[in-house]
Amino acid sequence: MKQWKIYGILVFVMFIWGFNLPAVKYLVSEVRPVTMTAFRIFLASLTVFSILAVLRIVRKPTKQEWKFIVLGALLNVVCHHYFLSIGLTMTTSSNAGLILGTGPVLTAVLVSMIMRIYPSRLQWVGVILGLFGVSATVLAAGEGTSGLSFGDVFVFLAILTQVFSYLVISKAAKTLDPRLLTAYMFLIGSFVLFLISLFQEPGEIRAFLEVPPMFWVAFFGSGMIGTAVGHMLYNYSVGKAGPSKAAIFMNLNTLFTLVGSSVFLNETITSRHIYGLVLIVAGVILGSGAAEDIWRKYKLKKSLSE
Repeated sequence: MKQWKIYGILVFVMFIWGFNLPAVKYLVSEVRPVTMTAFRIFLASLTVFSILAVLRIVRKPTKQEWKFIVLGALLNVVCHHYFLSIGLTMTTSSNAGLILGTGPVLTAVLVSMIMRIYPSRLQWVGVILGLFGVSATVLAAGEGTSGLSFGDVFVFLAILTQVFSYLVISKAAKTLDPRLLTAYMFLIGSFVLFLISLFQEPGEIRAFLEVPPMFWVAFFGSGMIGTAVGHMLYNYSVGKAGPSKAAIFMNLNTLFTLVGSSVFLNETITSRHIYGLVLIVAGVILGSGAAEDIWRKYKLKKSLSE
């Protein structure tokens, strides 16, 4: 598939994820987070398997592939969605979206370090700008931070574990279709989350009997589109473009989350959100190495024209 088509898919995924976060924020207000997430992820796994069955690419993984599937499920599904759902009960959707916007910087830095290609000074400037952006969002004066900051920590842990999972997905994609990998990860992860919910939130399944009709609209939309289709397409893009390039587009997730939070949850977008967004996007451009690539291409083009 041509590179521009992969980029188009990534923009579409960021749009889905941006509006999915406010939906998840609403869902965890009706049913406790771990129980709700377990069933939402299970619905996502059934959706992905159904799509792949139609495409006829469902197969039994090899023993080596199972190792990637289990590790990916623990990082990308269990840890990521556990921390995110818990965090959303203690912070706003807008704050969560901005914190998730640090994903591209974290991905670029971790990939560089693991491959022993250490970030340049300009990339470290990007990391610092991104962290300042998060600080401008969650530590601004005028709002209580005792419970808020704790929820923000959980959201940050969610994006950190997801970034590590992209490294696993990138390696697994060499032999296993990332879309099929996604289906198996969701299935395993949903069962692990369900077991956790039995201990952490006993009897919460009964809450599904008391939710309003709008809950089911958000639940099926989030599970089947936001989670199933979104993660399937993103993991596919990671396998094609690599984790660093795919992660660059995650800053769009932040933008769409702010819009979705304002439209659906009536959350107020303040100047600190705008400042945070600007700093995070600047951090993404510098930290991902995109700015250096553009500069090198410009210098090369200039030298050839002389």
